[in-house]
Amino acid sequence: MPRPLLYDINSIDLARVQVSGEAIREVIPQRFEFEQLDSIAYFNPAEEIAIGVRALDKDEFWTRGHMPGRPVFPGVLMLEAAAQLCSFYTCSVEGTERVFGFGGADDVRFRRMLVPGDTLHLLAKPERISTRRSLFLTQGVVDGRLAFEASILGIALPPVAQETKNGGEAGI
Repeated sequence: MPRPLLYDINSIDLARVQVSGEAIREVIPQRFEFEQLDSIAYFNPAEEIAIGVRALDKDEFWTRGHMPGRPVFPGVLMLEAAAQLCSFYTCSVEGTERVFGFGGADDVRFRRMLVPGDTLHLLAKPERISTRRSLFLTQGVVDGRLAFEASILGIALPPVAQETKNGGEAGI
């Protein structure tokens, strides 16, 4: 049995862009095909609410091969989009420049197929956040209907090595 939605999304203007894709890129490092979060419609850490937006386009890399003749948005990319929203939330709240990687997912259930033309709204509610780990309840919603739900664990990744003047890498 699906859980109720984490938030009453009818009370939020889902077409609003509170955090743009450009602003998201300032916080999390995913680029190119792995940018799975287009914008954030609502972000209010005091209320423990984050609602991200992911529009599914017919020309994306996954449409050709998943599944040929009937493109279906892969469940793993739904989870990745939710994880990116959780990472944005954690980094913003903790004020850290460390990146939070996808550490795991529990209680995952996919409830409907998503296809090009759908807009996925990602709901994230923090359960625990620290400078080393985060745990969120997440859901994906399309047209007001639950598409997936999962508990997502984020893990702080070590800093990326910086190049030194001689072309080598500095220590982490």
